[in-house]
Amino acid sequence: MEFSSIEIVGYLASLIVLISFLMKNMKTLRIINSIGCVLFVAYGILLGFSLPIIITNVAIVAINIYYLFKANKTN
Repeated sequence: MEFSSIEIVGYLASLIVLISFLMKNMKTLRIINSIGCVLFVAYGILLGFSLPIIITNVAIVAINIYYLFKANKTN
């Protein structure tokens, strides 16, 4: 079974997002999840600008960044 480079990006993004949910520390979860979401944005672009994938994952990254900064201010 052969995978295209685009499919590999999609599978890698999925794997990283899945791994992020195994994290006990919320900061680590948000950082790893953001990396996966950025890969999903790249995947959406590589698919020919799949807006549902791009918009959803950009929004998730923005939410993660918001909460990471908010957590830093309270510490």
